[in-house]
Amino acid sequence: MIDARRRRGDHRFDPVRFHFIEALARRSAAHGGDARRILDDKVTRLLAAYAEDLEKAPSASGSTAKPNEKLPRPRGALGALVDDIGQHASPLGDASAGRDELKTLSQFRSTWSRLSADRRLTQSEATVPQNAGPLNSHHLVHRSLRLMRDLSPEYLNRFMSYVDALLGLDQLHSASGPGGVDSSRAEKKAARGKSG
Repeated sequence: MIDARRRRGDHRFDPVRFHFIEALARRSAAHGGDARRILDDKVTRLLAAYAEDLEKAPSASGSTAKPNEKLPRPRGALGALVDDIGQHASPLGDASAGRDELKTLSQFRSTWSRLSADRRLTQSEATVPQNAGPLNSHHLVHRSLRLMRDLSPEYLNRFMSYVDALLGLDQLHSASGPGGVDSSRAEKKAARGKSG
């Protein structure tokens, strides 16, 4: 039955659905007994529903399709979405304006991240002690960040966003736990002090 429908061109009505029915028929042929009977029944029901939908399609459109003629496929949700986007899209002349707007937005983000990184670097440099020695860890970090800014400002921007993400995760971790690691250590010290 499936081969006869394919020869008539019925598979063009809904190729994905027809392929599913064919695959189920192949799977049915590989089984025996009750499993094959159940699968065969399912294939028969699916073919009957397919034939019913195929018969309804030409009458709904008001045209009589020849067997080998490609039948119009019903529009699905994705087709409706594409139509809706097409109706709301700007004309072809405005497409370059959209690209310019995206370029401007990208430049704005880049400028904002650079200014934000510079501001954070300046704020953190204010915390470095005035009489810090050359091996002071704060002094070394800020000297490294200044060199990074001079050599590759974009790398500094990305590095700062990475550090911000880590800082945010650390704050979430410390806020989520009741007490955290430091408080459990303090509790252990207090317990040792009471016992000793």
